[in-house]
Amino acid sequence: MSKKLVIKVTAGADSPERCSQAFTVAAVAVASGVEVSLWLTGESSWFALPGRAAEFELPHAAPLPDLIDSIRAAGLITLCTQCAARRDITEQDVLEGVRIAGAQVFVSEIMADDVQALVY
Repeated sequence: MSKKLVIKVTAGADSPERCSQAFTVAAVAVASGVEVSLWLTGESSWFALPGRAAEFELPHAAPLPDLIDSIRAAGLITLCTQCAARRDITEQDVLEGVRIAGAQVFVSEIMADDVQALVY
């Protein structure tokens, strides 16, 4: 597979099923050898911080910290610049390997050839 998958997750603990679905799809895609770029926006922004994913619970769902670890191991996780600023999150605060970038980078990723974009 040469197609890249860009996933924007807008939900966090406020919509746990939607949130979990986004991380699950990203982790399964990474495990399947798909190039994945996961964007954290809105309430999912908090999961860029160490320890925050461990607070997330959803029955019958894979643990969020495990999903994030698998995505970080072979994919890219980006925290939205504006979302980070609204929550006073800086580059020094985030998990290792998480970058902070804005809409221009997101648009350039989704407009590239052979890219599938999903929003949760």
